[in-house]
Amino acid sequence: MFTNVARKYQSWKRFRNTYDELSQLSNRELSDLGISRGDIMSLARNASR
Repeated sequence: MFTNVARKYQSWKRFRNTYDELSQLSNRELSDLGISRGDIMSLARNASR
């Protein structure tokens, strides 16, 4: 049970880190990466899996 909780926490932490880092980029920087602001949530979700 503790392993499952720890795994979920790590997944959430990866999601938050990815989301926060991408959110801090300007629209120009996101565009240079081929990412729109609307893609951030799904990219962060995929990165946390």
